[in-house]
Amino acid sequence: MATLRDYLKLHLVVFLWGTTAVMAKLITIPAIEMLFHRTWMSAVGIFIFAWITKKSLKLSFIGVLKMIGIGIIVGIHWIAFFYGGQISTASLSLVGFATCSLWTAILEPIVNRKSVRPLEILLGLLVFAGLYIIFRFEIRFFNGFLLSVLSGFLASVFSIMNERLVRKHSATSIAFYEMAGAFLLVVLFLPYYKFNLANGMQLDLKPSASDWSYLLILSVVCSVFAFTMAVNLMKKLSVFTVQLTLNLEPIYGITLAIFVLNEQKYMTPSFLAGTALIMLAVLSYPILKKRLS
Repeated sequence: MATLRDYLKLHLVVFLWGTTAVMAKLITIPAIEMLFHRTWMSAVGIFIFAWITKKSLKLSFIGVLKMIGIGIIVGIHWIAFFYGGQISTASLSLVGFATCSLWTAILEPIVNRKSVRPLEILLGLLVFAGLYIIFRFEIRFFNGFLLSVLSGFLASVFSIMNERLVRKHSATSIAFYEMAGAFLLVVLFLPYYKFNLANGMQLDLKPSASDWSYLLILSVVCSVFAFTMAVNLMKKLSVFTVQLTLNLEPIYGITLAIFVLNEQKYMTPSFLAGTALIMLAVLSYPILKKRLS
């Protein structure tokens, strides 16, 4: 049975995930170079965790390929999220990512060959109305916000895939090979990034002392620690409780961005109106779904 401490742990996990966009803004090296370090550090961190806890990472060759493939999707998701945040704002990237749960509501019935319910269509339209308002009036951040919405879509895709994998494999194995796949994707993306997005400039792969501190927090605390804690909490808390609480991630992140990055100057009426519509849909979905089921 879940205790108050378990609920507090869940909110800690969500808060840690909500800080990633803000922390990425505090790191002085560009987003793609930051991801290069975050992915290998996360993979190494999970490997060390598995070694300490004596959890086996042995899988069939096909199983490894599947997880690395999903990890490549995770890598594209991270590139879209963090690069989108780099060329826009942390708040906008979090709002775009908040569409993840609604993408899941649309994609999951299709993947599992179930009919999409009217509630999901209605809330989906509400989300797209919010997106339209932000796209319409925040044109200066159009590309960054579009990338953050793409990151939300990709997060939905690999979450649905992981839901099937976790039935057969341990969460530690899934996390390790997917982080390895994400690292592989970032490495392969670096040449394209250098000559097309960085204008041929030398890659900045040498973080400062403060950058290493933030990278360590991102990799160990926000990835390895938060992930393993979330998996353990799933044994005590219902899926509904976890899903509802995860929807608070952008709220935690945007609040932190206001205080740490002084992003209230970007809180225009159009941003607030669009965000309000998106968050109304995202936060009300699990509640209405439970009442109508």
